Parts: sequence; C-alpha cells; structure tokens
Amino acid sequence: MLRAGLCPGLTQDVVQPLRGRGIRTVVDLVSADLEEVAQKCGLSYKALVALRRVLLAQFSAFPFNGADLYEELKTSTAILSTGIGSLDKLLDAGLYTGEVTEIVGGPGSGKTQVCLCVAANVAYSLQQKVLYIDSNGGLTASRILQLLQARTPDEEEQAGALQRIQVVHAFDIFQMLDVLQDLRGAVAQQVTNHMIRDRDSGKLKPALGRSWSFVPSTRIVVALSEGAGTPCSQRTVCLTKSSRLPTGVQEMVDIGTWATPELNPVLQEDQIGPCC
Repeated sequence: MLRAGLCPGLTQDVVQPLRGRGIRTVVDLVSADLEEVAQKCGLSYKALVALRRVLLAQFSAFPFNGADLYEELKTSTAILSTGIGSLDKLLDAGLYTGEVTEIVGGPGSGKTQVCLCVAANVAYSLQQKVLYIDSNGGLTASRILQLLQARTPDEEEQAGALQRIQVVHAFDIFQMLDVLQDLRGAVAQQVTNHMIRDRDSGKLKPALGRSWSFVPSTRIVVALSEGAGTPCSQRTVCLTKSSRLPTGVQEMVDIGTWATPELNPVLQEDQIGPCC
C-alpha cells in the first residue's frame, strides 16, 4: 500500500493525487503508464520515473545464480558430528542443518541407541543444545548418563551435557505438531522409522509409505550384524538415500561403546549380507 514515507520521494503530496486516480499499491504504480499518470495527476514525469526505480530496488526480488546460492548454503549450513566415525563417513561428515536424516530399522536394531549416541555427542563434544522428542516413553536419563560416563569421569561435565538435552514427550500426532511448530532456526533433524513387510512381495520396507519417503534428505537402514563372534553391539548400517553420496555403501557401527571398530570404508556384500 502506498503511503507517505514508504520510500524517499513518496510524500503525502504525491500519494493523494495517485490515490485519487486509483493508484493505491506499489504494483499499481510500477505497472502504470507513467506519462499518463503524470498528466492526470499533475505530477512530474521524471519524479515518477525516479520513484518507480526506488520502489523496484526496494521491493523487487533480484535473481541469484547458482554460485551465489552455493555460497549462501556454505555459510548457513552446519555439520554436526554423530561422534561415531564410520557413521559420519556414511553421512558425509555428519548431520546437516536444514535436512532430515532418517534411521530405519526393525525392533531391537539399535535405532534408539544411535539417537542417544548422537544426542550425547552433540551435547558433550559439540556443546550444543539437543531437543529429544520421545514418542514411546523409552528414553531415560540413565541411558544417556552411561554414554557420558564412558567419555568423561567429570561429574560436572556430565551434568552440563545432560542440561543441554531437552526431552519432550509426544505420544500422539497433536502433541508432536505442537512441539514441531515451536522449532525455529536451522536445525539438524534426525528421525526414526520402523520396518514393515510389504503385503504383496513380502519384503521388508520402511514404514510411513511413499509420500514420506520424499521428506528425508538422507536415509540409513540399521540391521543386526550376523556372524560367529560378532559383538552384540555391532550393527550393519546401509546408506539407502542421499543427495550427496552414492547409495548402497555399508559400515559397521558399534552402538554399545560410542565408538567404531577399524574396518574398511566399504564392506562387501558377501561379508555382511545384502543391503536393505
């Protein structure tokens, strides 16, 4: 809406005759025939041209090229390490702000434990705040404390990390939406999803359907590691969706000790089975 003081040169003496001719908004003025407007309103044509240039510069969107957008992305994106070396490699260095990373797996696969490890590392090592949304009541402070005790014996550091982890219980969709609406700024989002069996093929697949599959930027599948002598805390993690890395890559992750075993960067399928 045109009003006095909206930009330099737009005074009340200019606004009143413009409104008298039905020119009330910025769009009306910049799209009008200025010669005709100048004659009907008794205003200076040069002054109207200058006024339109100022309004266009102040309110128009300017085009950006790919290089500009890439530079903006680099300055606005942060990468948060998960604290697990092989998992960071699979995720191209960690969790990216502005993106959703999905962890998929069956019951007992270690999805929750991975989330706890990430939360503990972000709160302790990176000293950043964490919002942990618990949807099934399975989170306890003692589980996170055990992870922190494995990293530092200092009780003050443990308490400081715990204070940076805020836990919210959301047991229905309405509570979940209320929590998500309060999120502001650039955050790295990590969610978990169950595996279900396809009704037609009988194969396991992520739940929530096809529409949801387009939401996560990155998806990893966590599965129990098989083989004689394999520690019960080791999991096979497979990258099945990524906008940066080739999919199908697998890593072994030790979710029990907040560390990773020394393994080759890419494991062969005949060693750990096919990727989900």
